[in-house]
Amino acid sequence: MQAIPSILTIAGSDSGGGAGIQADLKTIHAHGCYGLSVITALTAQNTRGVTGIHAPPAEFVAKQLETVLADIDVAAAKTGMLFSAEIIRAVAWGLRDVAFPLVVDPVCVAQSGDQLLQDSAVSAMKTHIFPRATLLTPNIPEAELFSGLKIESSKDVFAAMRALLDLGPKAVLIKGGHMREGEQVTDWLGLPDGKIVSLPMPRVGGESRHGTGCTLSAAIASNLGLGLSMEDAVRRSQEFLNAAIRESFPVGKGSGPVNHLVAGQWGQRIKAS
Repeated sequence: MQAIPSILTIAGSDSGGGAGIQADLKTIHAHGCYGLSVITALTAQNTRGVTGIHAPPAEFVAKQLETVLADIDVAAAKTGMLFSAEIIRAVAWGLRDVAFPLVVDPVCVAQSGDQLLQDSAVSAMKTHIFPRATLLTPNIPEAELFSGLKIESSKDVFAAMRALLDLGPKAVLIKGGHMREGEQVTDWLGLPDGKIVSLPMPRVGGESRHGTGCTLSAAIASNLGLGLSMEDAVRRSQEFLNAAIRESFPVGKGSGPVNHLVAGQWGQRIKAS
């Protein structure tokens, strides 16, 4: 039997099921991988917003991570909502000796606009998590926050890319969904050799945007765990997310989730190609 890669998500729980741990595990499964989880926070959340956040002690987050890594061979991992400086430091310490790829989605704000990262945790992310990242995946507002630069053009993207790479991640994917480019959305991938790759995709309409960042980063981690190169992993994950948005269906009364079941046999398609 062919080995099934184990992919770890370190993130918050979304009780509405469209983002966070729930979106990550659905995405990992859709790619034919086995999902593991370390939960950093519980959210009371639906498609309309976040009404409450409860974070466990950082020591318990560290215990989850230590316990998983002591038993299971992880092929790749991703981080999502880390919430506090204390949890960030605990996660960074737990990942200090790992050799597998780490995708860092620096989650700051939910699709609804609710804050998911404490203000005091911003510097901790840059100091403790970014240097451990194989790939950092900020959207435009997150790239502005962590780089300190305003992004209004592709020239600004390149400047922010350099600033973010200087913080220690091996590669950076700046997601361009917040920029208005007509019929296309462009992401930019900055690679370790200094090359910046422009990755355009068709813009998909509709209101189902909840969990897109979580889904993309979990897909990239899964594809890296399956052995794809960084650029190929990102391209495949873009295709998956684009299809998941295109084939979404209504859930709730707010910003609904993408359709993680979009390609039922997505994992087999990847392995066969």
